[in-house]
Amino acid sequence: MYRNLSVFAVSALIVLAGCERKPFVEDKLKFEKVSDGCSITPQAFKMTSNFGGERYEFDRCLSADFAKEQMSVSRHGDTVVVNFAKPGTSKAIFNLTLDIDSYPKYNFLTIDGDTYAIVASN
Repeated sequence: MYRNLSVFAVSALIVLAGCERKPFVEDKLKFEKVSDGCSITPQAFKMTSNFGGERYEFDRCLSADFAKEQMSVSRHGDTVVVNFAKPGTSKAIFNLTLDIDSYPKYNFLTIDGDTYAIVASN
């Protein structure tokens, strides 16, 4: 019995050692125009964490003709950096839902220069 357990344990370690994951960051964005113009400064910011990464929900003043291609997501050390193209003369408030999955775990999220500490809740 102990021999079978030892063989299983050694086999499991070999398999796990061979499965080295490479660093990555993946994003998915959903957005909806809420209002034309940017007369108010959006304040709300919500984060939901699950096994597949984090979901961020927030409002942002962007170009009225905003498209996903005007957003970039990259990883710098333990920080995920999100940048939006600067809005043109025609602006609108958008409600954004941004899903981020990254390995290894990141501790900070920077959106257009504003940095937030990402703390796991227990």
